Amino acid sequence: MATAQQPAPPRAIPTVRKGVPPLRAAQGNEFFFRKLHSLLGIVPIGAFLLEHLLSNFEALKGPIAYGDQVKFLNGLPLVRVLEWVFIFLPILYHGLYGVWIWLRGQSNIVYYPWAGNWMYTAQRYTGLIAILYIGQHVIRQRFMGVQLPEHPYAAFAKVQQELANPFMLAVYIIAMIAICWHFAYGIWLFAAKWGITPGEVARKRFGYVCAAFGLVLLVMGLASIWAFVGGKYPNVPEDPRPAVSLTVSLPGAIQG
Repeated sequence: MATAQQPAPPRAIPTVRKGVPPLRAAQGNEFFFRKLHSLLGIVPIGAFLLEHLLSNFEALKGPIAYGDQVKFLNGLPLVRVLEWVFIFLPILYHGLYGVWIWLRGQSNIVYYPWAGNWMYTAQRYTGLIAILYIGQHVIRQRFMGVQLPEHPYAAFAKVQQELANPFMLAVYIIAMIAICWHFAYGIWLFAAKWGITPGEVARKRFGYVCAAFGLVLLVMGLASIWAFVGGKYPNVPEDPRPAVSLTVSLPGAIQG
């Protein structure tokens, strides 16, 4: 006697934990704030980073060349206005809003160790390292000790004395790695979010470009640190310029 075949029970649809949308669009006012955050990371903050690395690279030429660069920068018209409008305030906004984005986001690297999640997490941690480092660096180098705007040639000695502390040397190296990573990956995110690199192929290729660019910046930064601690210019005084001797010739005096 044939028995009726029982229908198979319907398969349960597996639930997948939601990952981090890599290029999530913001809504309302958040769209503007996120776009501003992204833009400021490139201009002016990114531009300032490039200038800062190039200026520090002058340290490889010696204390006087480094002092000349500091003097030139502090001699720019309206330099204090430029400093606050295009450096301090943008960095403050970019850093604080970046922390706000981090606190609201989720990175599922435990359940889904995809590259996007790892990059998301690394970007947040390197950004935190960067904002903490920049804060202490500005306070110590700009507002404490010898005032470099008035004494630009003391810049080399001031940095050298700080890096003589092994802890601070480690802080500088770690911060340099974090900042170069954060900026390079930030350029990749900027191009993706602003539609400059549409499509996966374009983003992948541009990722190699950003990685190479970040590596070049890192080499420059580490070379600049080495200029202060490498031993080529040991124990630089606060004013490394040679003393100028003044010789006064009197009329009718016999020149010996």
